Amino acid sequence: MTTGQPGTGNARPTPASADAEIRPATASPAGAPAQPARTSDAVSDKAVPSAQTAPDNPQTSDGGTTGAAANGDPELDRPTSGVAGKDAAEGGDAAKGEKASETDGQVQTDGEAKPVGPERWEAFASAPEPSPSIFSRAGRAVGRFLIHEWTLATLGALALAVLMTWPTLRYPRYTLPQDYWDPSLQAWQMAWSGHILLADPAHLWQSNTFFPELWSFAFSDTLLGYAPAGMLGSGPEDALLRYNIMFVLAHALATLGAYALARQLGAGRIGAAVAGVSYTYAPWLLAQAGHLHVLSNGGIPLALAMLARGHGWSLRHGYRPERRHDGWIYAGWLMAAWQLSLGFGIGLPFAYFLAGALLVAVVLFFARRLRTGQAVPFGRRLFIADLLGGLFFAGVGLLMAFPFYKVTELHPNAERTIGDISIFSPPATGFVTAPAESRIWGGLHEGARAALPWHPEMTLLPGFVLYALAAGGLFFSVWRLRHRLLLLTGVLVTMAFAMGTRFFDGTFTYVPLFDHLPGWSGLRTPGRLMLWTTLLLGLLAAGAVTALTDRVRELTAQRIPSWPGPWLRMATLLPLLLVTIEGLNTTPHPVVPTQPAAMRTAEGPLLVLPSNQSLDQHVMLWSTSGFPDVVNGGSGFTPRQLDDVRRVSQSFPDQTSVDYLRTLGVRSVVLLRGQVVGTPWEISIDAPVESLGISRQDVGDAVVYRL
Repeated sequence: MTTGQPGTGNARPTPASADAEIRPATASPAGAPAQPARTSDAVSDKAVPSAQTAPDNPQTSDGGTTGAAANGDPELDRPTSGVAGKDAAEGGDAAKGEKASETDGQVQTDGEAKPVGPERWEAFASAPEPSPSIFSRAGRAVGRFLIHEWTLATLGALALAVLMTWPTLRYPRYTLPQDYWDPSLQAWQMAWSGHILLADPAHLWQSNTFFPELWSFAFSDTLLGYAPAGMLGSGPEDALLRYNIMFVLAHALATLGAYALARQLGAGRIGAAVAGVSYTYAPWLLAQAGHLHVLSNGGIPLALAMLARGHGWSLRHGYRPERRHDGWIYAGWLMAAWQLSLGFGIGLPFAYFLAGALLVAVVLFFARRLRTGQAVPFGRRLFIADLLGGLFFAGVGLLMAFPFYKVTELHPNAERTIGDISIFSPPATGFVTAPAESRIWGGLHEGARAALPWHPEMTLLPGFVLYALAAGGLFFSVWRLRHRLLLLTGVLVTMAFAMGTRFFDGTFTYVPLFDHLPGWSGLRTPGRLMLWTTLLLGLLAAGAVTALTDRVRELTAQRIPSWPGPWLRMATLLPLLLVTIEGLNTTPHPVVPTQPAAMRTAEGPLLVLPSNQSLDQHVMLWSTSGFPDVVNGGSGFTPRQLDDVRRVSQSFPDQTSVDYLRTLGVRSVVLLRGQVVGTPWEISIDAPVESLGISRQDVGDAVVYRL
């Protein structure tokens, strides 16, 4: 094929690669058979493209189709303009071929294809992002995890717990918060449960204390849920360390649990933080610093939050079926069962609350269905999760209740009477009286505490700041009016129950529960129901603080310039700061008496003298070295046999006491020199014992008698 040169009569051959390009056959718009591609044989002086070929087959000035057209680029799929004037003898065709092939990325020169650089504007484009490596992806995932709301909430709760309970972790192997009596007992409980579950789980309830009593581990709330912690370490110092760590973690879990519940119900972050802090560090709880089973209450709001999340329900947004998830329901029931395993003191009211809430939810579910005539979405998976979870929770409750039932059967004096409840029932003034451990109000309320018959269980102030925020939440809140009234009703009802027999003699409140609900008669202190009052007040306060933060956000978004915005947002932290300050404490941290060397060598079963409720709790802690059987023990009641031992051993060592202890199976008696001042043993501790058929040995600051 030849290309004509205008103005000359000459014709020369043109390289095939530069002059003729093979195009794929295309079908005509009319549906005619596809024709093979062709090139023009000559270019006229004006080089006007044919009207028949231009729309479908755009051509270059030399008759070849452009690469853009061949590739189907809509921006470049158009006919090129003609070439004016004459081309040079050899350069014209090459130049035209180069223009025609730029979009294909090659320059056609003398029949050879050469690559060209990128389009001239591509140099100004941003470089493509490289594909991240596995380490980059892992780093980003860790970064997202670290800044996630729940990660920050957990870390914040832990940090606040360490600060608010300080100096608990300053000397955790030697001191205990508030006093060293009940905390020593509870440190032993954790150690015993961990030890026996590893060594001989069948004898869990037959502890090494109160020898030879049966079911002795059920003489008090057991903190059985902390058994995994009890599996770590051994001896009294490790028991103290374990207790102090769990003491701090219990505060952190309570804060996180109440925060999660408030968030699930619809509160904002700051409002939920107010609910969490006020629930954990309410002034009245400072008087309970020696009762870990009362402070270990974080499972209550956390389980409620999980159950609400699984059922797709929130106080602010109502029932949202699309948010249902059975996994959260299983987790909620497991958390509730774990909370119950920590003790019935606060676990039993929680169990009855769950039963009542479940009954109300079922009634409302079917009432709504009858009213609307439509099936409310629930689902089989949620039903199965609730059924299995509820059965598991009930099973744990029954297994925990059986040993306590056996204890009341063997020891009728362990059961409470309504007279016992009256002793610990607080008056109405207790709701505005702070305990001595409150840094802010303790000194100011000294006179008010003196007027209370038993102030450690009757100073029930949840916080004046919390009262104020909850009162404001009745009028300014994100909760609906009916929900606010419902929360207020809950506050008043729980206060009435917390007063025990002081509210109209408990005729319509506490006494019916005491008489008819199984296990309720075992609850000695009605004032601990203040836990529910505090939680409900916190939710009211969270609604008010959330409404405040939402309003501040709206105001700062409308202002131009938004100069006051940062200050207004900082002002929303003021309620949280005030609630935290009101929870500051002056809790003492006494040094625990050290374990006598004789306790590590004496053969069990053994009796440690002197024996009384307070000293025996130390003996229980000391017995964590090897867990020998000991006659001593301290709990919420004293078995008659231990009373007899204490009475008979007043004359020890004599023949009567030696014979009596031998009948019980006691092999050793440890008499502590540092505790005998003012007791009968102050005179007899150095008396000869050869005539009694026993041996005597001084071991450190104690005397060991081997029977």
